[in-house]
Amino acid sequence: MTESELRSTALEFDYVIAGGGSAGCVLAARLSEDPSVTVCLLEAGPSDVGDRAILELSQWMHLLDSGYDWDYPVEPQERGNSFMRHARAKVLGGCSSHNSCIAFWPPAEVLDDWEAMGASGWGARDILPYVGRLENNDAPGDGHGRSGPVRLRDVPPNDPCGHAVLDAAAAVGLPTVAFNRGGTVLNGAGWFQINASEDGTRMSSSHAYLHPILGTRPNLEVRTGCWVSEILFDEQQTATGVRYQRPDLTGYDTVSARREVIVTAGAIDTPKLLMLSGIGPAEHLAEFGIPVRVDSPGVGANLDDHVEGLVFWEASRPMVTESTQWWEIGLFATTEEGLNHPDLMMHYGSVPFDMNTLRWGYPTTDNGFCLTPNVTQGRSRGTVRLRSRDFRDRAKVDPRYFTDSDGHDDRVMLSGVKLARTIAEQKALRGWIARELAPGPDAVTDDEILDYIHKTHNTVYHPAGTARMGGVDDPMAVLDPELRVKGVRGLRVVDASAMPKLPHVNPNITVMTMAERCADLLRGRAGAGLRSAVSTLSEV
Repeated sequence: MTESELRSTALEFDYVIAGGGSAGCVLAARLSEDPSVTVCLLEAGPSDVGDRAILELSQWMHLLDSGYDWDYPVEPQERGNSFMRHARAKVLGGCSSHNSCIAFWPPAEVLDDWEAMGASGWGARDILPYVGRLENNDAPGDGHGRSGPVRLRDVPPNDPCGHAVLDAAAAVGLPTVAFNRGGTVLNGAGWFQINASEDGTRMSSSHAYLHPILGTRPNLEVRTGCWVSEILFDEQQTATGVRYQRPDLTGYDTVSARREVIVTAGAIDTPKLLMLSGIGPAEHLAEFGIPVRVDSPGVGANLDDHVEGLVFWEASRPMVTESTQWWEIGLFATTEEGLNHPDLMMHYGSVPFDMNTLRWGYPTTDNGFCLTPNVTQGRSRGTVRLRSRDFRDRAKVDPRYFTDSDGHDDRVMLSGVKLARTIAEQKALRGWIARELAPGPDAVTDDEILDYIHKTHNTVYHPAGTARMGGVDDPMAVLDPELRVKGVRGLRVVDASAMPKLPHVNPNITVMTMAERCADLLRGRAGAGLRSAVSTLSEV
């Protein structure tokens, strides 16, 4: 289906959704289930329909730094990697059309933390049942959804080096486990679940929710190639629609919302769009001559992310040449006593990964593998700020990695690199290793390892928290617990920016779950009925 077939000339809808990403596609599909409601979904990028470059999950790494990637640079980092790029998807389905499709249920502990931070109604008891609506998962256990639109399945265990990684991890106290089975893994390792069909087609929110209904619902319009530049308001501070650049770049159109505008542009572009529309820190908006509609200091603050290190080996045996998505195993660990969540995660990659090491002179190989420790509950916080008042200019993204005052993020990452090396020393994995390429034999002391980490770290591409929800009396909460933007009417946000903090797992399924609940909030259905329908999920 072409862009012109997906777009009409209608000027007014009940709901206008600004951003056709992970949350936007879910929301558009759910709201348009009611034939009496009209919905317009706007996406700046192209459609993914029939695009094998997007739909073939095993090819996902080619999407980084491609025409489907906004490819945001980060601001110079005082303690982190200033060369790092933040990949954000520019295509229908957003990052669910661009990522590796590692699929985790929202962790119960994090949801309960959200509620304790003021996001009432977002605890595990209320939110986990939505997973049952979302997923089609044939894993054993009573808590799974069996008929939802998103196919979740276990990665087939076909990688011999991956088996050696699991055996070595078990030897150091990380037993082999299966994920999404009803409990949080504190210390363990296993093959991921992924949201992809058996033939390797990614099950993005676009493919799962929108593709089956495109062209079948006259009340839903999906307009691609339409870059939203501004949210429009009336004199009563009610959001009335959006302005967007036409796909042919000849000018701008507006589309009006009779009921609400919902922003689903992601943790970088959502705060940017709010600020361009006059909602944000007053002093910052004044720098660019933007009239202040709401002085909301939390917009663009609280940038949370999963910072990722790397231990990289040259393999002594041939690595696999086929994979579901090349990052098929996850390892979780706790680095201190008494935690109810793992504070360290690693991804095992069966491919060379020299994206951030080669510029510093570290050797590389065509036949290698890696473990990538990341800080799951980092304490460093950054910002998203405007570069100018031109919506086409990329926002200033400053993650401020490793700047937390007590050194927590350094300690966890240092533990992760050491644990990865300990796993590599085990008999089960030693036979797969020709040599360690990075950090390499010269990095021995804590200071040497930390210097390497600060220069070469990456991100797991999980920015969040930049328009977070919270209590109505919390001045830094941009949204109330029903995702409504405080200080105006008729405007909501649902995407990773609304998270009070990141989960300790890959968060894409959590974002889809948030959109499922947002649809119920808009339809007035959120509540006990859903809880009772899938009550066993609340035991996760």
